[in-house]
Amino acid sequence: MKSAVVSIVVLLVIFVAWPVSASYKDSPGAGGYGGEEEEEGDTRSWFPLDNLLSLSYYDKICPSFEKIVDTKVRAWTKTDPSLGPALLRLLFHDCGVTGCDASVLLDHEGSERRSPASKTLRGFELIEDIKSELEKSCPGLVSCADILTAASRDATYQLGGPYWSNAYGRRDSTNSYARDVEKVPSGRRDITGLLETFQSYGLNILDLVVLSGAHTIGKANCGTIQSRLYNFNATGGSDPSIDPKFADYLRRKCRWASETVYLDVVTPIAFDNQYYINLQKKMGVLTTDSELVKDPRTAPLVAAFAEGPPQMFRQQFAVSMAKLVNVGILTGEDRVGEIRKVCSKSNSRPE
Repeated sequence: MKSAVVSIVVLLVIFVAWPVSASYKDSPGAGGYGGEEEEEGDTRSWFPLDNLLSLSYYDKICPSFEKIVDTKVRAWTKTDPSLGPALLRLLFHDCGVTGCDASVLLDHEGSERRSPASKTLRGFELIEDIKSELEKSCPGLVSCADILTAASRDATYQLGGPYWSNAYGRRDSTNSYARDVEKVPSGRRDITGLLETFQSYGLNILDLVVLSGAHTIGKANCGTIQSRLYNFNATGGSDPSIDPKFADYLRRKCRWASETVYLDVVTPIAFDNQYYINLQKKMGVLTTDSELVKDPRTAPLVAAFAEGPPQMFRQQFAVSMAKLVNVGILTGEDRVGEIRKVCSKSNSRPE
């Protein structure tokens, strides 16, 4: 009874703070790019624009920017739908290290991209294809950090997720270090560790729960969860926080570390709130998924998104993503930033 009351209170709090819809009114052709002017009260009203980014940054210098990104993302994901979740993961890994500065795209000895923890990241070729096309239309004007920001948003929307307006003007970092990859939250951390990391980004506990909802799409590598399935904590069995039948399912899917399993096995290609429903049924794939529903600080939020209308999660995801892509950015005021000619190479070290 107590948990039900808490869930109702959380629902009320989220509804009060719930922004005006960003999923359709701000979508391409409806004010996102090429559509009517945005109405008052849309997503433009809740952007933290004190960091020199601008919603109209490319309007005059590269008006075709978002259209080119969207077209390329559609073409690539039509051929390989798994690239949609991959782009979102690539963005998380970029922003989670030194900020949203495209450092994860740099490909040289000792870079983040060469770290063993980054070996399953994908989407690099798509970003380079977009950059190559933009260099033809707007040479030297569009950063790789802005490309990754826009491409991950468009991929999310094409998967059925929300659309949100992005502010642009990021610069690209000139350095990337493999040692920094350990800053990215792993699937084995506890809630306290995750929350400390998110707070260091300027994000809060609601953002933590909402952005974890990105696990409604995509897959996990079996190597990251086998410790939960076989001889958990030297018990000879599986993690007791996993439903026994679900654990059996995962063991059948994950006989080899190189295999993959959907993070949401019920609606794996739908961007919805099923992830949170799964958590309540002890069907979290990663340790961090299960921890969300066990920890008293996050469990009420999980319940709220599981029991509330799916649109509530979609809208809050747009809000939290708009905050995430502003983490640790470089702008024209930062002398250390640049606009790369090729996303995998810094202009200062093109080898």
